Amino acid sequence: MVHLSLDELYKEVILDHYRAPRNKGQLDPHDIALERNNPLCGDEIELFLKFDGDELTGIAFDGKGCSISQASASMMTEKVKGLSAKDAAGLAESIKSMMAGESEGDQATLGDLVSLKGVVKYPVRIKCALLGWNTLVEALEESGKS
Repeated sequence: MVHLSLDELYKEVILDHYRAPRNKGQLDPHDIALERNNPLCGDEIELFLKFDGDELTGIAFDGKGCSISQASASMMTEKVKGLSAKDAAGLAESIKSMMAGESEGDQATLGDLVSLKGVVKYPVRIKCALLGWNTLVEALEESGKS
């Protein structure tokens, strides 16, 4: 098995999700749609959520921006789909904590998401990586389910 450094993993995963984003496009029907942007760099995201009870059964994003914002949103949609709103919000908080340098990020829990930790070396890009996650937290709060 080849062991990649965090930097290599970060580059591989970000590029893969940027080139082939998962769950990109509009989700119809949806229960919540929320649009946010990062005015500093021009990243834009629109997030669509579909619930069955408390479970996040559908999630998609649309928008434009740098590779980090788009890849992070793609990774997020893969990881939270099927979770309860509460678990999705908890995961978002774990990512925000990791990006703030408050935690290391648990590989077993986060999987490929731990590669986002590579962004921490570029403080100006942290907001790019968190745009989708912050939008998710807001959308979950708006839904009243988290």
